[in-house]
Amino acid sequence: MARRPFQIDAIVILPDYIHCIWTLPENDSDFSTRWRLIKRDFSSRMSAPLSTRGEKKIWQRRFWEHLIRDESDLQSHMDYIHYNPVKHGYVRRPEEWKYSSFHRLVAKGICSNFQGKAVIENVENMKLE
Repeated sequence: MARRPFQIDAIVILPDYIHCIWTLPENDSDFSTRWRLIKRDFSSRMSAPLSTRGEKKIWQRRFWEHLIRDESDLQSHMDYIHYNPVKHGYVRRPEEWKYSSFHRLVAKGICSNFQGKAVIENVENMKLE
């Protein structure tokens, strides 16, 4: 973050992947360099088998990027991120997953607390993976 600043607006870390929403500085859209640096730094700290390309078999080679269109889109993606541990059967409710920005954002009134059935149905119907 010191070399390539960004703000983490929402995040969930699961055993096999990460979902997050970032805000980059104005006039900066370089997600690729940031992901490359994060993956490189993380990978350098652990041992793992190497691929035929000499890369550690920890990360997939690419990432998916989505430009948030408006407040509704932001809210939908935040809900999706925080509901993901439930969707994959790790916990029964988002607040049970500690590797998430869920608690911080609910406390700030920024994201849903998943009390309404409509929110859960909307999240379960999103096809983002």
